[in-house]
Amino acid sequence: MDTIYTHFLRLADAEQLVLKLNEPVRVTIEMLSAVLCCTPRNVKFILRKLEEQHFIHWHPGRGRGHHSELTLLRSLNEALEVHFTELLCKGKLKEAIELIGSVKIDEVLRENLMLTLHQQMGFHSHLETGSEQDILRMLRSRQLGDLDPASVYTAFETYLLGQVCSTLITYDADTNTFLPALAHTWECSSDHREWVFYLRKGVRFHDGRVMTSQDVQASLNRLFEINCSSLWLYRDIERAETVGDYAIRFVLKQTNRFFLHLFSCIRMTVLPADYDSNKTLVGTGPFQITEMSEEVIKLTAFDSYYGIRPHLDQVHIWFLPEHASYDGYYDLPGADHLSLSRSSPEQPQFIDYPALGCQYMLFNFHVKGCHHHPAFRQAMRIVYDSVTLVNDLGKNRITPASSFLPWRSAAENWKTRVLDEAKALLHQSGYQGEPLLLSYKKNKDADVAEWLQKRARLIGLNIEFEPFDDYLDVVKASQAPLILREEILEDDWQYGMIHFFKNNENCLHRYLTPELQSILDDVLAPFPQLPHDGRTKLLERAEALLRENGWLLTGCHMNKKAELHQSIYGMQTSEFGFLDISKLWIKNP
Repeated sequence: MDTIYTHFLRLADAEQLVLKLNEPVRVTIEMLSAVLCCTPRNVKFILRKLEEQHFIHWHPGRGRGHHSELTLLRSLNEALEVHFTELLCKGKLKEAIELIGSVKIDEVLRENLMLTLHQQMGFHSHLETGSEQDILRMLRSRQLGDLDPASVYTAFETYLLGQVCSTLITYDADTNTFLPALAHTWECSSDHREWVFYLRKGVRFHDGRVMTSQDVQASLNRLFEINCSSLWLYRDIERAETVGDYAIRFVLKQTNRFFLHLFSCIRMTVLPADYDSNKTLVGTGPFQITEMSEEVIKLTAFDSYYGIRPHLDQVHIWFLPEHASYDGYYDLPGADHLSLSRSSPEQPQFIDYPALGCQYMLFNFHVKGCHHHPAFRQAMRIVYDSVTLVNDLGKNRITPASSFLPWRSAAENWKTRVLDEAKALLHQSGYQGEPLLLSYKKNKDADVAEWLQKRARLIGLNIEFEPFDDYLDVVKASQAPLILREEILEDDWQYGMIHFFKNNENCLHRYLTPELQSILDDVLAPFPQLPHDGRTKLLERAEALLRENGWLLTGCHMNKKAELHQSIYGMQTSEFGFLDISKLWIKNP
């Protein structure tokens, strides 16, 4: 039946045939052979099958030179909807998702199909070999990014790594303290130059091998071997010594009071000593990867996990192709407080989570242009006005931002800037009317880009677009002078900010010149040696440097939102506001 649908969809979608419902159209076997990608002999076989299934009516021409007539008995939309539903019923999610983008489809039908697909997401219980399997299916509206802990750069992938892998310790944002993980305890010298971590015994990797101090040592060495972009944070480590199989000592060149943060972050995920980045990721976390492709990643609960085994047995995360992207479902963000009172278990929950970080604009100082003039950047500060941005576009843009940290932004005395000021500044910058490119993520920031373009026109500034079609293209350098991006910080916000400022492969480093970066580096140089309050003040100075020079313009703080269905329990927040899937469970009636 699937093949029959494929043939019908090719016919109904063929531009050269211009078929209409219940209207005979003159065709030739040669035309149909080209559309169906088969021989003339097979065309007649296919037409006969389609007619038997009441998809078409076929009236063959008699004799040489006589045209045949083909009549569609079903509309393209009807066939798509039926075929899509049948694929879902057979559990063929991959084929169903691909179908959405395989033919031209109107937006109403696309939304209906996506809603049907959405109903297949959520929790499902299956009786398999006599034992009940609880499976969570999730949709993501883009493809999967890098899953290497040493180079991962996106929030969801970092969160996913936290479900598959473990670190020596974890950071608790509520208490600003560190908790045991792979290490059950640790100690440091009075001058904070020598640290020893004592490892749990019997911790196993997903391939069954026991984790030892050699794996921890190798994980650190790997960061240096591959020249990890975050090496600045680990520069104080003089050597790492194994003390038997279950202890490891780090000897530092100088005092480092930030050291524990470095071993709770994703960069220092502990991997097997012989880790091969070309093979499936092996960790010690609550879930192991059992299948991974461009369409789906399947996680299975790790029965030998050193902590508490997940309640869910499997988690399937499906990645929609760009042409099938759809907003909002099953990104699974969390919240500070969740109410589970519902009138029925099928009633959806809408969850909002104000994320740390903000949307922002950068200037590409590696390309020539008027954006090098401070007056131009001041003009753009008015065009890209935080208050007006939130007021005009709303949605998940919840508050104006003057900092990556929402509580700092909340302390501002906000006032709307008028565009007349920007017009004078633009003239002062020497702008001559030339078009300036704005780089942004097509499926995420298109509305902001259009808003900016309209406001810029009001002061005589000509902005053109450079949208990134592929979400993962944001890691590639752009030649646009204006860069629109978003940064989401870890719960450990001090680590998140210093990592943003010092990661030599992120957007900030990509578009600041080495000279400008060195000014920022000088401000941040004493960061690791300072206590918590001193580091906080230093990060404030770094943000002020970017703000006062107009190197980075903060836009707004974002709200993460998702809709959750069915009897979901055990909801706890994880990194970046996502729900900790290792704690989720389904309450079956």
